[in-house]
Amino acid sequence: MDVQVTKDSLIGEVLDIDSGTAVYFLEMGMHCLGCPASRGETLEQACEVHGVSCDELLEKLRNYFASKKAE
Repeated sequence: MDVQVTKDSLIGEVLDIDSGTAVYFLEMGMHCLGCPASRGETLEQACEVHGVSCDELLEKLRNYFASKKAE
């Protein structure tokens, strides 16, 4: 699975690709993942609202998808 995740990726799209990514959003304090508004936010917007580093979240998500690709 070759997934390209960027700061402009929508949370809903990332979750639709692999629901296992939910843990990374929950870790940053985003507990309303089922909310239509949150699913439409970009990763950058969500990180800004929750006061976390978008670069760190991107690294975690990219590592996650890379590990899935290696399986």
